[in-house]
Amino acid sequence: MARLKLVTFADAAGSRAGVLLDGGRVLDLGAAMPPARDMIALIEAGPAALAQVRALAANPPADAVLPLASVALQAPIPQPRRNVFCVGRNYMDHVAEGDRTRGITQSEMPKYPQFFTKAADTVIAPGALVPNHADVTKWLDYEVELVAVIGKAGRDIAKEKALEHVFGWTIGNDVTGRDLQRRHGQWFKGKSLDRSCPLGPVIVPREDLDASDIAIGLKINGQQRQASRTSKMIFDVKEIIHQLSAGFTLLPGDVIMTGTPEGVGYAMQPPQTLKTGDVMELEIEGIGTLTNTIGD
Repeated sequence: MARLKLVTFADAAGSRAGVLLDGGRVLDLGAAMPPARDMIALIEAGPAALAQVRALAANPPADAVLPLASVALQAPIPQPRRNVFCVGRNYMDHVAEGDRTRGITQSEMPKYPQFFTKAADTVIAPGALVPNHADVTKWLDYEVELVAVIGKAGRDIAKEKALEHVFGWTIGNDVTGRDLQRRHGQWFKGKSLDRSCPLGPVIVPREDLDASDIAIGLKINGQQRQASRTSKMIFDVKEIIHQLSAGFTLLPGDVIMTGTPEGVGYAMQPPQTLKTGDVMELEIEGIGTLTNTIGD
């Protein structure tokens, strides 16, 4: 089975869901199956709609295929209905590198996932500029993360049933003002600067990719900074969903960022902050590459 790559794109006719096809083409799902015009509608339509998308992608109608060069890719879910859910300190080497910056030499394994959120309107498209926010932070940093997109609503989800609630996978960059993060004693402010959450470029359905042990990495201006595997998570996706859904209903289209591995800029020696013109390339095996540049 070919791996499906779902996108959201825009042109003069507006924003809609699509499928990235070989040969620099996009299948316009707004034209091919109008009930699934946007990504959240497609997710909510369930497995039958996804099966229809697969059939269309295998034999795309000519009048619903557009050149990729004629459209602009957006974040797969351009405007999440709720805040982006995030997990902090979820790779042990990242926990240790953060502790070292505070003089802690013996790091302890977190006992529970550390949840926080980024505001929904921080989400931006692949290729979009991320502001440097130099007026409010001197420590802008990057974080590559595997992102789980929820496909089926649920509360108090059992760990063994958790992946049944995942629609698919994408890539996220949790751009962070580190000094703000520490100054305010919690993470929301430093994590919710405008345009600080690039997502994309595609969603790969869960059935098409086993995300439990895949390569995850990030380059800045071509220099490898982060390189790990998702199997090194302290709390895997099943545990994250189980814990987050305890007493709290997850909804279709919810976005969960699952944590970043070691190699962030503030923990380097000497520390490295993001600056105008820096190109961030995030790659996760089986999904693709998310590229954004720091603007003014």
